[in-house]
Amino acid sequence: MIHAVDDLGTRPGLRLRTTPRVLSIAGTDPTGGAGIQADLKSIAANGGYGMAVVTALVAQNTRGVRSVHTPPVAFLREQLDAVSDDVTIDAVKIGMLADVDVIAEVRSWLEATRPPLVVLDPVMVATSGDRLLEPSAEQALRELLPLVDLVTPNLPELAVLLQEEPAATWAEAVEQGTRLSAAVGVIVLVKGGHLTGDSCPDALVDARGLLGETVVEFASPRVVTRHTHGTGCSLSSAIATVQARTGDWVRSVAQVKEWLQGALLHADELEVGAGNGPIHHLHHLFADRPPAGQEFSGSLWSEIEPIRTAIFELPFVRRLGDGSLDARDFGYYIAQDALYLNAYSRVLARASALAPTPTPAEQVFWADSAGVCLKVESELHRSWLGEHATPAALGPVTKAYVDHLLAISAQGSYGVLLAAILPCYWLYAEVGERLHAAFQTRGDAAAHPYGAWLETYADEAFAVATRRAIAFTDSAATTASPQERAAMRAAFAASSRCELDFFDAPRLHAGA
Repeated sequence: MIHAVDDLGTRPGLRLRTTPRVLSIAGTDPTGGAGIQADLKSIAANGGYGMAVVTALVAQNTRGVRSVHTPPVAFLREQLDAVSDDVTIDAVKIGMLADVDVIAEVRSWLEATRPPLVVLDPVMVATSGDRLLEPSAEQALRELLPLVDLVTPNLPELAVLLQEEPAATWAEAVEQGTRLSAAVGVIVLVKGGHLTGDSCPDALVDARGLLGETVVEFASPRVVTRHTHGTGCSLSSAIATVQARTGDWVRSVAQVKEWLQGALLHADELEVGAGNGPIHHLHHLFADRPPAGQEFSGSLWSEIEPIRTAIFELPFVRRLGDGSLDARDFGYYIAQDALYLNAYSRVLARASALAPTPTPAEQVFWADSAGVCLKVESELHRSWLGEHATPAALGPVTKAYVDHLLAISAQGSYGVLLAAILPCYWLYAEVGERLHAAFQTRGDAAAHPYGAWLETYADEAFAVATRRAIAFTDSAATTASPQERAAMRAAFAASSRCELDFFDAPRLHAGA
């Protein structure tokens, strides 16, 4: 379906399409997280038909770049002409342009074909801060800006385009974007991902006023994950696609930011590579599809998504992660955790007693887990409580959680008890993984007051135990009656709400 548009800020000739044909001109990433591979996924995820012309062959993975091979520019032009001679191009996204000759060839093709919509992601500065282009190539890229509609630099790249130092604050970044827009006559997407803080702002800036106002800001919470490889590539290609469908820059960026937020939130699910992994481009297609063999637990996890989101929005969790948590709140949490673990060990021992006798592995697992709880509780008292808190009485939130678990353990249903036990494993592991990943990314172990505590979240043994607890719960669900599965769902949800309250207990205690 095609319809015309008269959109301020968009080059004349753009005709909106339900499925726009979008060309990515960029380098490669054999692990699929960045470059044209990420672009093609982003284009498809946002409703477009993706095409790709390779500017550079990059040997890289999630840990870094090993080498780059740049094909002859004559072959680059053959690729470009082969596409444009045959296919009507609705939008172009430009990524990695390795040197002056490549930039000149792409510029020549743009001048000859005049695509109706061009988005440039100026790949100029590596995550490490290293400059990726020679000074002559940087200048050639600056001279390319008047031929594009939108440029999407990160803060170091924005500074290079202006030949200035990177902005230290969001206000400085927006001011730099405004000056670049005025100087070149292009819309600039200023991105706040390199700044610190709980929020991750972006802003569309057009000094010509074609957007209705000079600056349009977008706010979203920062997603704590180290799996952000290819975010810039994915963002720019997605915007090119959605803009070719909507013709409205503000609407397009808002829609893409929502998609990207989900891609970051689900990035940890992919488990691609040992370094900084990719975002989950197609997360919305698999949102309701649990991992193989985890159909029941996957549905449980999906059903408590509002609870999971609420946990990460709690001031306690955010401040524990960034180190700003008040020592009294941390002390109260640790003291309550020790008391909880003492009772939790009894619940795990009950699970061992209820486990089916033909499967001794489950009996042994829950019995061992009960012992681990007592060991951890003892360690908390010895290593942390003496430093951070005095022994405390069972708080109301802790008591409610313990009473809930003990009541279910007394009912005698193994499957329901496993469902009630599981959130303590799964949600704790989820919080731990994210906080530890952010802690590792910042690299402030020496200065972080709870650094040693966050390091405990990296325990692979607990991650393995969590996966086994999930598997045992799924196994119990396969033989449970419909009534028992319904009771398992209720127990899992109730325990998840208890986990939310437990993370919020220090605030509730302080306000009591």
